[in-house]
Amino acid sequence: MDFVTIDFETATADRDSPCEIGLTFIKENVIVETKSWLIKPRYKQFNHFNVSIHGITSSDVAQSPDFGELWIELKPLLENQFLIAHNASFDISVLRKTLESYKIPYPTFQYSCSYIFSKKVWEGLPGYDLKSLCRINDIDLTHHRAGPDSRATAQLALKAFDLVGLNELSEFPEKLKTTIGDLYTGSYRSSETTRKHNSKNISEFVGDPSNHNPDSIFYQRKVVFTGALSSMTRDQAHQLITDIGGFISSSVSSNTDYLIVGQQDYRIVGEDGMSSKQEKAINLTRKGAPLEILSEREFLKHF
Repeated sequence: MDFVTIDFETATADRDSPCEIGLTFIKENVIVETKSWLIKPRYKQFNHFNVSIHGITSSDVAQSPDFGELWIELKPLLENQFLIAHNASFDISVLRKTLESYKIPYPTFQYSCSYIFSKKVWEGLPGYDLKSLCRINDIDLTHHRAGPDSRATAQLALKAFDLVGLNELSEFPEKLKTTIGDLYTGSYRSSETTRKHNSKNISEFVGDPSNHNPDSIFYQRKVVFTGALSSMTRDQAHQLITDIGGFISSSVSSNTDYLIVGQQDYRIVGEDGMSSKQEKAINLTRKGAPLEILSEREFLKHF
């Protein structure tokens, strides 16, 4: 297996604010190199929460190239490669949104998500974040810096491949129950789990108190989802909210604080493109209910 692992750190909650990128290169299942670059983002003001995670400040990147300048060096390293990211829905979206901000065409490559396929390899774990998976697999990790995170992702992927006996990309759907994603000019296709399953009952979701975040707008708030999310499954979204310390519900009521609207199936919702949940939420807001309707993009900005 030849592949590249990728990790971004961002300056703000906006996906087009990378301040560091890390790449690790694997040839024939051997890690050969890890490289990282600091990036001067489009946003001058760094978010305090982001800085508290990765420690990178605006002064650290003041003399660094912006993404447009760095892309000349990065593109040949990514074009036509197979990439792996831990939580690819984040890292690949950072790449996409940043390319769009700089009006740079997408490169062409395939990718997968070690967060997703780790769930198929190490079943029944309480968490699948990179730190937890590295701990149980004895992988050294200096967390939340792009270079070390990309290297740890590479080590994790190699362990997963070894455990399931995977030798080539064509075996991903069978041995890792995960599809291969694609990025190409003008669009993309996500890497997803191949196993179809019924969504969990709302009552089955239990949050992790250690991940509660009182600073989140969703903390102690009631959240409802409608439509399909492109960045994650509905179950993953529900778990994300409960881990933060929020509450999830299957229906909109006067007690709902947020309705998150994903892509709607027009065969179901009709010509106006709104689900019954969204229509009810709009009616409630007209009556003065303190309910906020967020798009998926707006929802993701808070993570």
